[in-house]
Amino acid sequence: MATTYTHIAENKRKTALLIIAYVVIIVLVVYALQRAYGYDIGFVVMAGAVSIGMSMVSYFVGDKVALFTSGAQPVTKETNSYVVNMVENLSITAGLPMPKVYVIQDQAINAFATGRDPKHASVAVTTGAIEKLENEELEGVLAHELSHVGNYDILVMTIVIVMVGIVSILTDWTWRGSFYRRSSGDNNRGNSNGILLIIGIVLIILAPIISELIKMAVSRKREFLADASGALLTRYPEGLARALEKISLQNKPMASANSATAHLFISNPFKAKGFSSLFSTHPPIEERIKRLRAM
Repeated sequence: MATTYTHIAENKRKTALLIIAYVVIIVLVVYALQRAYGYDIGFVVMAGAVSIGMSMVSYFVGDKVALFTSGAQPVTKETNSYVVNMVENLSITAGLPMPKVYVIQDQAINAFATGRDPKHASVAVTTGAIEKLENEELEGVLAHELSHVGNYDILVMTIVIVMVGIVSILTDWTWRGSFYRRSSGDNNRGNSNGILLIIGIVLIILAPIISELIKMAVSRKREFLADASGALLTRYPEGLARALEKISLQNKPMASANSATAHLFISNPFKAKGFSSLFSTHPPIEERIKRLRAM
């Protein structure tokens, strides 16, 4: 029978396997480009440096951007003792430093955590969640968000985004370079390596798509992991399960929803249905509720 601990172990293992899959894709892309176009390791190092540089900017200032774009306002014990005390109690139980607490003026039921590590973390929750959720339900939501902090999910997703960036940059530069070589009449290598060239083109087309799907899969596994870790923190999975039920039945898109920060929230701030749900950063709420009630 599945327990909280087996859910946590399973999601950590699957995250590791997905990241390994990323590394395999990068190796295949690099090998194909090297054989088809003769690119050396310097080309890969340059792509990696650009991707890491861009990701580090997001890593260190992304929390401020997320809080600003969502319209989050800081609160203290004096201005909102109910939420701040709840976050403080959960932080003590989890052995985490007290994060900064923010409230978003929005009737949607939602929340998110951000920050590069537990010492630089912030938790934001909507007024809709505060008003519409019972005490145990709100506690479950906040425990989920603190679990993201304790599980270093911002760091994990930054690593994933770096690898996505490497694949995207490599394929983009190669695609542009192929047009340049064609226009300059440099076709000798392509003619002598026709099969490898075809393989390279297929990888150029498919790698970014596969890369994005793996990124979405990693994000979903971290959501399942935060659910399980949050349930372990409160010792009451039903609280978060009931909160997710209310989100599923009562929720509406957030007025301040932003595609760049949507993956941070406990529930997709947009409405992802049909084909678009394939690229959603969040697993189906029904599946999350089912897993919580099986713990």
